[in-house]
Amino acid sequence: MNSAMTQEELEQILDQAVQDVTERTAGVRLHQEDMSPGEDLCTVHITFDQGFHTSLTLCADTSLLSRMACNSFHEETVSQEDLEEFSKEYFNVLCGRIARAMFQATQVPAHFNPPTFHSGRYEPEGQEIQFVLTYASGQRDGAQLIHHVPCSPENGASEV
Repeated sequence: MNSAMTQEELEQILDQAVQDVTERTAGVRLHQEDMSPGEDLCTVHITFDQGFHTSLTLCADTSLLSRMACNSFHEETVSQEDLEEFSKEYFNVLCGRIARAMFQATQVPAHFNPPTFHSGRYEPEGQEIQFVLTYASGQRDGAQLIHHVPCSPENGASEV
């Protein structure tokens, strides 16, 4: 972790960004709850390639992302292509908000690669989970925001 930011502070930044961006862009309120997503999942992933050497993964119930996309597009249903495009754009906005908040907290500019979309659960190679924030919506859909750090040679936690 960057010495200017504790894990607790980072978790707070991520949580605030998830809740704000989700409600503003998709009209869905999420709250932290220990309810893992179900079986039908989609995953969106980014890697910070400058400033912080970490990555973020959003693993969510397909039904949650579909509802978010429908709300955003003002449509009753969305195609798989629309779901993928919405999910990547949503995560791009979310990660931009996170990068800005991290810069304000640490004065370290961050840059991340474009989001990638995966059907099912995706776990990045060479990364280990540092922490997971778990969410539920009012319709009992689940999502997890997972913060990954590079695997360390000693299997200890790596620095952000």
